[in-house]
Amino acid sequence: MPSASDDALARLRVRYWRGNVRVMSLLLGVWAFVGLGCGVLWADWLNQWRLGGVPLGFWFAQQGSIATFVVLVLIYAVVMNRLDAKFHRDAAALRKPAAPQQGGAA
Repeated sequence: MPSASDDALARLRVRYWRGNVRVMSLLLGVWAFVGLGCGVLWADWLNQWRLGGVPLGFWFAQQGSIATFVVLVLIYAVVMNRLDAKFHRDAAALRKPAAPQQGGAA
């Protein structure tokens, strides 16, 4: 029969994976927006501006999506390190046995 701490740990794992999927979905959405949107779909419109002498749409298609991907990987690493640390702290707190009560027989 599962104990209350087993149920709490299962809920903690579900919350951890929901957070992980939420972070990945958000970052993949940003990457798709930059890579597909700015580099392909809106490239002609973005080409009216220049970045370092290069049309902005062309820059996004050639450099911007790659640079964005590298930055998103770094963001993912930092956010997941924090999420992992929080999960391990919470899981350790659940696994730690309650402190025994000290009675007063002198």
